[in-house]
Amino acid sequence: MRPASVKHRVPAVPPKAPLPRPSATAGTVSVTLADVARVAGVSKMTVSRALGNPGIVSEATLKRVQDAIARTGYVQNILAGAFRSNRTRLITCLVPTIGAGSVFMDAVQSMSEEFKVAGYQVILGQCEYDAADEEQLVEGMLARRPEGLVLMGPVHSAKARRRLGEVGIPLVEAWAMAGKPIDSMVGFSHEQVGRDAARYLFSKERRRIAVIATDEPRGILREQGFIKAARKLGLTGRNEPVPHWRCPTPSRLRHGRQGAALLLDAHPDIDAIFCATDLVALGVLIEARSRGLAVPRQLAVVGFGDADFAVDTDPSLTTVRVDSQALGRRVAAVLIDRIEGVAEAGYVEDVGFTLIERDSA
Repeated sequence: MRPASVKHRVPAVPPKAPLPRPSATAGTVSVTLADVARVAGVSKMTVSRALGNPGIVSEATLKRVQDAIARTGYVQNILAGAFRSNRTRLITCLVPTIGAGSVFMDAVQSMSEEFKVAGYQVILGQCEYDAADEEQLVEGMLARRPEGLVLMGPVHSAKARRRLGEVGIPLVEAWAMAGKPIDSMVGFSHEQVGRDAARYLFSKERRRIAVIATDEPRGILREQGFIKAARKLGLTGRNEPVPHWRCPTPSRLRHGRQGAALLLDAHPDIDAIFCATDLVALGVLIEARSRGLAVPRQLAVVGFGDADFAVDTDPSLTTVRVDSQALGRRVAAVLIDRIEGVAEAGYVEDVGFTLIERDSA
């Protein structure tokens, strides 16, 4: 005997329910999950499932819930669910700058994509290289009860570092490797970048080398590595300093022109300049051309960051490349492992860097 067929019927669409009335005191609409359920003609549990795990409800039901949300203007209260489950699925990330040309943004984008796949949301905070801003932003981040924190570069305020160590929230210090990590660290040695740049220029038979650095900690580390290596290679006398100049942060093209002008005026025999960023290096190239200096024959130029324009400058720019996207992915993976209890605190990973040789040096 043929079994009776079972037909799955989509419930009939109910008549449109009236929308929630504005509050008499506030003049605003306070829409609840129950309001959405009433307008959609389904249960509160069905609305909750459609919001939290839409794959387990039918397409027709999901559309009815979405239409009801659009009609009512309902905004999901994620924090209420977070307090019940003790999980916010929130990651906060502190970056020095998100301005145009920021070397951090490729890392932040790839990191955010990895967190999204894993079900986390990322909130960014910008400290502009200021210790007081660091402390304020750290407190603001902690107030949002994140499950994890990302610091694009070490926090340099002793008060903020102490606070982060006390709260016990998993965190990753990214981009720079300096000192003992608060929790975990994924980055590269800026001092080693400077050392390798000096050694590279020495290998190109440059004997009077100079550096334009930024006045923030990572730039200073690259400058220090460069100067130490130059001295070790015998490129200065015992008491003779390596020609150097520090520009304000964030660095601009004009800082390259200004720094090159100051250095070349004071030391006309300079035959190579290592620059804080590719944008600074571009300014050096422009200043060299304005002075009739041939690059690289008379003046070699090395940048940092491998910006999009580096390959298109004239001559093309020799620079230091950091795989920012790979770094961002590793940061996300390490922090997720810490949050989920897969990894212990104290993990340190050096992702390295590559010196890209082009025509400017």
